[in-house]
Amino acid sequence: MPIVSLERIEGLAFAALTKHGASEAQARALATGIAAAERDGLVSHGLMYLPTYCEHLTCGKVVGAAEPVLSQAAPGALVVDAGNGFAHAAIDLGFSRLPDLARAQGVACLAVRNSYNCGALGYHTERLARSGVLALGFTNAPASIAPWGGSKPALGTNPWSLAAPDGAGGARFVIDQSASVVAKSEVMKRARAGDPIPAGWAFDASGAPTTDPAEALKGTMAPAGGYKGVGAALMVEMFAACLAGANPGLVASPFSGPAGGPPGTGQFFLAFDPGPISGGGFASRLEIVAAAFTGGAHLPGARKFAARENTRAGVNVDDATLAKVEALA
Repeated sequence: MPIVSLERIEGLAFAALTKHGASEAQARALATGIAAAERDGLVSHGLMYLPTYCEHLTCGKVVGAAEPVLSQAAPGALVVDAGNGFAHAAIDLGFSRLPDLARAQGVACLAVRNSYNCGALGYHTERLARSGVLALGFTNAPASIAPWGGSKPALGTNPWSLAAPDGAGGARFVIDQSASVVAKSEVMKRARAGDPIPAGWAFDASGAPTTDPAEALKGTMAPAGGYKGVGAALMVEMFAACLAGANPGLVASPFSGPAGGPPGTGQFFLAFDPGPISGGGFASRLEIVAAAFTGGAHLPGARKFAARENTRAGVNVDDATLAKVEALA
């Protein structure tokens, strides 16, 4: 597999997105996120997803010329209407004010509505942590998890993420996990490759466990921790859909394929200024907790941080993916 520089990855993604109808602002925000996913080893959120982004621009599931609109709904509450464009540009606009507002008030929130798949949620919360705030993020998705005891999808895989600042312009750790055993993009990746999925990841349309990714995509995802995963998905739905004013997963169109109009899903972020709230002892208490993660025990996000050290010169991209991306660009 060829080694491709991160600059080239971002350039190819930007070219493909603008060629298929995205404005420069929309394309730049997403292309930067795609390059970051490749840098961190999150292949399912990187170039592999670019053909879907381009397809959705072409079929109208994403409005390529959308201009997100920022408003302040309350003293500590920001709202961005993404206008059915890509989530990344809308989140960028909200983040231009969220950290400062959190520092001014101690805590602030950002709701994003009429949005789309935001890729790796931890990419966004980590950026907030690097600005010095403790960040909690939620993003909902089209329904693919059944309620505990049920068989029909009611909630999305609905990731949540927590990123803590290290006090030196970085993130001490980043948790990014979905309410399902695994992100649905991982099942999609194996379906494209024709590889089976591990037992326990998903159920087929009849509710039976399956290792066939194609059948899994027709059925439901398995919630992480059984009924606890359903509870996590419901929590995310309350923030990212109900509170953000976005479409619940039950009525959102799929993040894959051309069926339906814009998904209209949402994101929600909470930002806290840890200094005044904690009485000044946040960093020292954080280190007490972090010190337990030694030897073979890694803080969440450690593998991603380590991957960055190995991708400074570029990342391996398989020939088929690179050829497809170059054709799109």
